[in-house]
Amino acid sequence: MKRTRRGALPIALACMAAALLVVGIIPRLHASTEVTQQVEAQSALDVQIVQAKKAPASQDLLLPGAVMPYIDASIYARTSGYLVHWYADIGTRVKAGQTLAVIQTPELDAQLTQARADEATAQANFQYAKTTSDRWQQMLQTQSVAQQDADTKLSDMQAKKAMLDSARANVARLTELVSYEKVVAPFDGLITKRNIDIGSLVTAGGAPGVNTPTNGSELFHIQQTSTLRVFADVPQDDAGMITPDTPVYLTTQQYPGRRFAAKLARTTDAIDPSSRTLRVEVDVDNQDSTLMPGAYAQAHLALVSSHPQIELPVSALLFRPNGVVVAVAGEDGKAHIKTVTIGRDFGTFVEVATGLTPTDRVIDNPGDSISEGESVQVITPDAHA
Repeated sequence: MKRTRRGALPIALACMAAALLVVGIIPRLHASTEVTQQVEAQSALDVQIVQAKKAPASQDLLLPGAVMPYIDASIYARTSGYLVHWYADIGTRVKAGQTLAVIQTPELDAQLTQARADEATAQANFQYAKTTSDRWQQMLQTQSVAQQDADTKLSDMQAKKAMLDSARANVARLTELVSYEKVVAPFDGLITKRNIDIGSLVTAGGAPGVNTPTNGSELFHIQQTSTLRVFADVPQDDAGMITPDTPVYLTTQQYPGRRFAAKLARTTDAIDPSSRTLRVEVDVDNQDSTLMPGAYAQAHLALVSSHPQIELPVSALLFRPNGVVVAVAGEDGKAHIKTVTIGRDFGTFVEVATGLTPTDRVIDNPGDSISEGESVQVITPDAHA
């Protein structure tokens, strides 16, 4: 019995020691785990997320444009002489065919008188030659004259006819030039320049860029302003959404808050290789003469996308050497970097064409140093405050 008790004592002591060891180690293990978890939680990056949503189908594309007259023309003299009178000054609205000025051309009038006299002479010569030729043709039927003599009279008549035609053409030319003594408006419009005065010598033809009337510069400048043209350049990325039915309106700084109804008239249907833009022409009704040619305006084009994608604020974008990326907060508490493709630009927001799904939790304002697999903790704005 003594031997049995002596053997049981060491075993009991060993069990007690093991129990004490377990009781001391387990709390330490729990404490170590809690510390580790606490350190990991403190080292995780606090982030706010923005839920990806579908971009709007319609976009207001704002483009600068220059207001131009529908028709713009320089009026030159078609005949040389001295200006007798002018009837339209700058700012005058004129009708098509209205007389703007009268040029005195005494030399031209004398040439026309001489040409008409030459025409009368040619007419008399032709009539005499024709009568003679007809008589010789009758005598040729009875063999009273030779064939050669009859042919000679016929040729003389034909020559006189050609001279008469030439005289008539000269009279018509001079008559046309005399009609240019009256300078008339080619279309309904507004006179924006008057470069001549009474007594000025004007010469026929025009020399654009020359500012003196004696050198054949323009007499008047006229613009048609009842309808105005506005030219704008659409970026290549948006050119595919331009259609003949694209809604458009104009705004100007002179009339804040006012919209001028307009219509997309035509496009070049070609991208300018130097600017990578599509030139469009917008026509606007200006019957009330509110807008002025040469003014600056802004064209608002409503572009409609048939397949709108995801919209994100620009603050969520990161620009890396491999392209544009966004950081996404995963369900595993880690950050994941995704490469995206940018579509339409809405200013503070952009359309992400590829690279994201609507369920992605995109990190807003991520730091430039954020990396793949980094621990993140999603917080609400109130909690962050």
